[in-house]
Amino acid sequence: MAATAQIYTDLRIWDGSAQGYRDDADTIRVEAGVITGIGGRAALCDGADVRSLGGITAIPGLIDAHVHMVLDPELRDPLTQLRGGGEAQLDAMARRAQAMVRAGITTARDLGGGDWLELQLRDGIAQGRFAGPRLLCAGQPITSPAGHCFFWGGEAASYEEAAAVIARQHEHGVDLIKVMATGGAMTKGTTPRDAQFDEAALTAIVADARKRGYPVAAHCHGTAGIRCAAHAGVNTIEHCSWVGDAGWGANYDAEIAAELATRGIWVSPTVNAGWQRHRGSGSDHEKRVMGNFAAMKSAGVRLVASTDAGIPNVKHEDLAKALPVFAHFAGLSAREVLISATSDAAHAIGLGSATGRLEAGYGADILFVDGNPLTDLACLGEPALVLARGRTAA
Repeated sequence: MAATAQIYTDLRIWDGSAQGYRDDADTIRVEAGVITGIGGRAALCDGADVRSLGGITAIPGLIDAHVHMVLDPELRDPLTQLRGGGEAQLDAMARRAQAMVRAGITTARDLGGGDWLELQLRDGIAQGRFAGPRLLCAGQPITSPAGHCFFWGGEAASYEEAAAVIARQHEHGVDLIKVMATGGAMTKGTTPRDAQFDEAALTAIVADARKRGYPVAAHCHGTAGIRCAAHAGVNTIEHCSWVGDAGWGANYDAEIAAELATRGIWVSPTVNAGWQRHRGSGSDHEKRVMGNFAAMKSAGVRLVASTDAGIPNVKHEDLAKALPVFAHFAGLSAREVLISATSDAAHAIGLGSATGRLEAGYGADILFVDGNPLTDLACLGEPALVLARGRTAA
């Protein structure tokens, strides 16, 4: 039996990249989780299930390019996260996923966990057993011995050991590979400034992942690690904090930024809502960070929205709260930020032909809001309705 069409009409529609709203369409038709038509009401409303939404705005569902579903943002000690049982953790992860989709996040990229629970969640969402966003999952990140997030099981002291980590992720059915190119603040004994792998090692890791068909995301705070990851040809640089001897954000390198732009490597800077505490402070930190973003943008580096959800105090459902903060620090307009969280994010994570746009043939990932998000991002905070692959978020 053919699926019943869902028709949403009396809309103002933004497609994910245009300068403004469509003036030739006020109706979206959805069938079997896919957008099958966008146009005028007379052409698309044929007696199926028609829902008039009174002139509200429809945009693509939001994408968070960096989350950790297994992490509880209320817990500061990462080792504490490992003490819960698998079923209890999966239940908690399912609740986070539901909160995300209710908040308008219809796709997310999970960049690390230890027991592949996020893959179980991914599959359960795809099968309709859980409510949540479409997930892409990296599994266990490759890290150096006792390196950043070593407790997730991806330690590698040599290329051979790194290849074994990749093979293990492949066996579990991951969507991409994550490598910790530098240390991180969450792991004692590591330093965000310092590279964990040299260029030759990272290049070999990327080549091995690519042989298996996987893109590579690289955790990079320090400039040394950013350089190695850029030369290795990763797909995305996570954080890109430009940390050097002089401190956070104090070691921007124009040559590396130019290489990121030339190679088409996306930067996923994980700007979360907590950065609001620095906004408008006039501090040296704020000026450095804003200057780095301005320089990257001028160089042609492409940015995507991401939050590192799951780390302490960063809730999984708070992407909409983070976007105005991201706009401030990156010097982006509301429209540019929306593109970074929809069509550009989809391209960056390899889903550019599946989601991130409101077009026929794309997944029915749709966020409906009262207000004008092209000028006022605050209206994203209270969705009127959310569809994730055609399913109503509940």
